[in-house]
Parts: sequence; structure tokens; C-alpha cells
Amino acid sequence: MESFLKTWETSRKLYLKFLESYTLDQLNTIPQGLSNNMIWQAGHIIVSQQKLMYTLSNLPINISQDMVVKYQNGSRPDGNATQEEVDEIKVLLLSTVEQFKLDWQAGKFTTFNEYQSQTGFHLATFQDAVTFNTFHEGIHFGMLMYLKKLV
Repeated sequence: MESFLKTWETSRKLYLKFLESYTLDQLNTIPQGLSNNMIWQAGHIIVSQQKLMYTLSNLPINISQDMVVKYQNGSRPDGNATQEEVDEIKVLLLSTVEQFKLDWQAGKFTTFNEYQSQTGFHLATFQDAVTFNTFHEGIHFGMLMYLKKLV
């Protein structure tokens, strides 16, 4: 778990640094032919992590239901994110990692409901979800790198 936590925390810091490098307008820009933007990518990884690790473990999530609806798999930006929403995402990038660490150390992750991802990954165990989360966040960081060339 220590290796995962180190990688995940580094990844989330890269997301934060990336978001801090762009204006609100740039973060909200949806390039022609695409269906989402930079801020959606960041919000999406937060929601996905919460669902993969907490919901599938029958634990309450650490984000609002509004955020889940706005950034869950299959959603699309419904307008421009406000600066307040961007600031919340920036905080959540690291606070959700810290909360996970506390919950992991407290032994809260004792059950797991198997899950089949839309990309074909079968998650049979909590460890599978942790591993998949790393892969998933890497995909979306790649999308950020692509989007920055278009805005």
C-alpha cells in the first residue's frame, strides 16, 4: 500500500500543479469535437476514486452528491465551472488522499463488492480497485496533456 500511496499522492500533486497553470476559461474550454474539458478530468478522477474505493466498500463518500452527478462516468460538463468549484476540486485532490490514508489506517476497508468497469476490468478485490484507480487516473492525466494542446 505504501508504494500506491506514494504514487497516488505524487499524481494528485501533478494534477494540482496542472490546474494552477491554467485560467478558469482555459479549464472550462471544451475543444471542438470533444465532450469534456480539463476541469472535468480532475473532478472525474476524484469522483471515480470515491466510488471505486468507498462506495464499492460500502462506506460513505467524502464528496457531495452534486459533485458525483457532475463528474461521474458518462457525465458531461453542464456549463462552466465557477472559480469556487475549481478551488474545491483543488482542495479535494489532496484532501481525499489524506482521508483515505486515515481510513485505511483505521481499518475501514473490510468489505468489497465486485465490479466490472466499462473498459473491461474486473475488480474482484479492494486491491484490484486500488490498482485500477492508478491506471484510471493516469489515463485522465494523459487527457489533460492532450487537452492543453487544444486550448
